[in-house]
Amino acid sequence: MDSQEPQVTIYDPTLRDGQHAVRHQLGADQLRSYAAAASSAGVPVIEVGHGNGLGASSLQIGQARLGDDEMLVTVREALSGTTRMGVFMVPGWGTGRDIRRAAGHGADVVRVAAHCTEANVTARHLGLVRELGLEAQAVLLMSHMTTPERLAEECGRAVAYGAQAVGIMDSAGHYLPADVTERVERIVEAVGDVPVIFHGHNNLAMAVANSVAAVEAGARVIDACARGFGAGAGNTQLEVLVAVLHRMGHTTGIDLPSLLHAADTAHACLMEIPPSIDSPALMSGLAGVFSGFKPRVLSAAAAADVDPIEVFAELGRRQVVAGQEDLIDDVVRTLAGTS
Repeated sequence: MDSQEPQVTIYDPTLRDGQHAVRHQLGADQLRSYAAAASSAGVPVIEVGHGNGLGASSLQIGQARLGDDEMLVTVREALSGTTRMGVFMVPGWGTGRDIRRAAGHGADVVRVAAHCTEANVTARHLGLVRELGLEAQAVLLMSHMTTPERLAEECGRAVAYGAQAVGIMDSAGHYLPADVTERVERIVEAVGDVPVIFHGHNNLAMAVANSVAAVEAGARVIDACARGFGAGAGNTQLEVLVAVLHRMGHTTGIDLPSLLHAADTAHACLMEIPPSIDSPALMSGLAGVFSGFKPRVLSAAAAADVDPIEVFAELGRRQVVAGQEDLIDDVVRTLAGTS
């Protein structure tokens, strides 16, 4: 590898985003097994929690098998070497109290997330993260729903609020590589030396290609999950991405053979089958609908004998976002003619 090539930091949300694929039901032994394996491979950051982050376990969006405290303690104890523990929070679901508790359990990185046009809601929480001496990151959700220029402006605001890394999530798996290139370039230009983050989903089978496009456009923090374990069609597949980046000459600090063993561990202990691009997941990506809606859409559509493809199409037309899960039932009732 070229020693002059800028390092790409891999951020692994397998134990957080992957919760969406199993209705937030990962147990302590599962968390411990994967965290230890990924840490042994040298994965820099492992994120853990309810799929929607700190404080999100609820009847509305799904109750987790374990509480935040138990998840954090379990993973912290399993980490070795230089691997850091990350957490994710969305203001409104999570609170400053949740951040303080996470810090007390050894969290190193806190990601504060907001809808793509609402970075202003991250200000207070980013400030708290900095006060606690943790790394503060900010990510914009459903980033396909606004322009590249607006994303750059919002990322700039997050930096002003204290974010030490900023970026975008392709929450619906809607992007193609050219979309990612344009957005990441604009953000890099707006935030200068602050590392830019990209988080992809695989609804259109573009997650690895989009992540590579992000790196080539200047992103330096890339999210990926073992076997792609994540919401809907899954996330960028971690072991594939690292192999591709190494072949391109980028350094990640990860030992690939050990990472392949960690991926095998994830396959064996976290999931019945790896995520796949079925028809509902593909339609979710095309319609620009949050990937985490898939289980609830399928359940509600089956109960009402409605085509889930039509449900995703209508959710896309309504521009429904995470936190509006109740609208899934409303759409299903409308399509079933019972509203």
